[in-house]
Amino acid sequence: MMFDLSPMLPIWLLATLAILTVAGAVYGAIRGARGMLWRALAVLALLGWLSGPRSLHPVLRPVPQDALLVVDRSASMQVGHRSAIADHAAEQIMQDAAHLPGLTLHRVDVPGGTGHGTRLFEALDHADLPQGRFAGAIVVTDGMDHDVPPHLPPRFHGANGQTLPLHLLLTAHGEEQDRRLRILSTPPYAIVGQNATIRVQVDDLGAPSASDAILTIRSGDAPPQTRPIQTGTPQDITLPVQHPGETLVGLSVSPLAGEASTENNSEVVRIRGVRDRLRVLLVSGVPNQGERVWRRLLKADPSVDLVHFTILRSPNTDDGTPLSDLALIPFPIRELFQEKIRSFDLIILDGFRNSNILPDEYLTNIADYVRNGGGLLVTAGPEFTQDGTLQDTSLAQVLPAHVSTDGIVTRAFRPSLTDLGKTHPVTAGLTEDWGPWYRALHPDQSHGEDLMHGPDGAPLLLLDRVDQGRVAMLLSDQLWLWSRGEGGGGPQAELLRRLSHWLMKEPDLEENRLTARIENGQLEIERHAAGQPVSPEAFVTAPDGKRQPLTLTRTNGVWHATAPATMPGIWSVRQDGLVAFASPVSHDPIERQDLRATATVMGASAKASGGSVSWIADHTPHLRQVPTGSAMSGSDWMGLPVTTAAVAGETRTKDLVPAWAALLAALIFLAIGWWREGH
Repeated sequence: MMFDLSPMLPIWLLATLAILTVAGAVYGAIRGARGMLWRALAVLALLGWLSGPRSLHPVLRPVPQDALLVVDRSASMQVGHRSAIADHAAEQIMQDAAHLPGLTLHRVDVPGGTGHGTRLFEALDHADLPQGRFAGAIVVTDGMDHDVPPHLPPRFHGANGQTLPLHLLLTAHGEEQDRRLRILSTPPYAIVGQNATIRVQVDDLGAPSASDAILTIRSGDAPPQTRPIQTGTPQDITLPVQHPGETLVGLSVSPLAGEASTENNSEVVRIRGVRDRLRVLLVSGVPNQGERVWRRLLKADPSVDLVHFTILRSPNTDDGTPLSDLALIPFPIRELFQEKIRSFDLIILDGFRNSNILPDEYLTNIADYVRNGGGLLVTAGPEFTQDGTLQDTSLAQVLPAHVSTDGIVTRAFRPSLTDLGKTHPVTAGLTEDWGPWYRALHPDQSHGEDLMHGPDGAPLLLLDRVDQGRVAMLLSDQLWLWSRGEGGGGPQAELLRRLSHWLMKEPDLEENRLTARIENGQLEIERHAAGQPVSPEAFVTAPDGKRQPLTLTRTNGVWHATAPATMPGIWSVRQDGLVAFASPVSHDPIERQDLRATATVMGASAKASGGSVSWIADHTPHLRQVPTGSAMSGSDWMGLPVTTAAVAGETRTKDLVPAWAALLAALIFLAIGWWREGH
């Protein structure tokens, strides 16, 4: 602020009159004139007013400023009416900001769903704002943020040392409570026939003390189980794993009175059942190229325990070689095919010509092994056209083909998939751009499922079910050519893997199966029938028990259907006696950990900034600008500091002596002077 004069008369004249007035007052005082001094003061008061003393003030205008309005759009904001409350609050704040001079309010919506929870402070840090113009931020949220820093971010520290406000607007009436079910640990897989242990804990968030709850356990079509559980205390749940493949276990806990949401009161646990070390017996009739392919494939599978024997000579061969030199390990015929045959999950006979190697009683054991649930794979070559082959033994009862003595074909051909093979899970999806084979068997009798054709359209790969077991027969010994890349090679590794696991009853390779999965809120159903009749409808049961029919359509031999499935929990699909289960997978499980609206997470940051914490379910505080250093909030308002700067070349003046004040002073002095003269 500065001072200057704006005289109504020339300054020299006013100065002269002031000097004469003072001289007259001094003269009057010397002569004893009592009222002379007061009359002089009255004149001086008028002269002072006529000199026009005034103050000069710079013209201040608000500096352009930017503020942030951050609106939480994460999954937890869908609880109750939080999203609608946030929309109403954001609209009001934007309207308020439009009437504040020099303020630009930037809105940022934070969607969440990244798998890392709600990241509001990350949005605050990454907002692109002009340097040095930040005035503060307003955050509309339920308060459940997952990136709250230990200290106030540097952006909220202004250039002049002042702290810029962070106003927290919470979309609720006040602090809430929430009960949640947590899975502390669960095994990713478990051995079929054994138990799996799941550790769970129920927490009452925001509640004053622990309480009792009821835990419900659902698995498949079994009746639900219930058990009491104490909140805040871990508890182990033991469940049997009854079949290979994925098992869905639904866990839910009784609700807490008045809790914010029951969405996190349930969880679905996925446990994959696996069989313990699948045992495979591989018997090669003679050393051949194919046994190397089989051995490499089975040895590479960590779930397979392989036992392999190769027959180097027939027992009837008499070449004078001592018995002690014929093999490092004697062929344990009785142990393998009598005592321990049922311990194997799969037996592979590769180019095996019996030649009295196995007595008929052991071959009968193999046939009985198949009927009782075992798997048998036979790869046949020229040995099947000779005397004493397996098809001339009791094992022929379970073989799907018979080859005559002249049934060998020796010319180049390319294997191809049959119509059934194009949809069967063992061969479906395998490209047919394959290299050639040069030898195959032409059966005179065959049955079962024909998946591949050889020369002249003859069966090449046959699958069959015998009572409880399964048999596969490959009518060629030339599969190894694909592993050498002959004519471009072929999918020998994938074919053999699928084939062996189908024989060992892998659920994912069943011909007649129903599968279901939920992705992006859609229930996707697939039905594989492999030529079997299929009902046109499937029946879908939602987690809440509602049941509805769903029509399936056929595409490339597979039946498909889709339906919306946004409800959490286990969905079931039934068709033709088959059942499949599915459950949606949470893409951001951190969001479900705590569904309260609370100030306990972000409140400290708001208070450290000088901002406010408001519950806006009923009322949203209005936005205003306040001078720097003033309080930043009130009962129904929140403020942003306003910064002003002087406008160059512009000032504002103010008279220091108003006319009425000068006139009043002069009259008072004259009255006093008149009174003094009379006394």
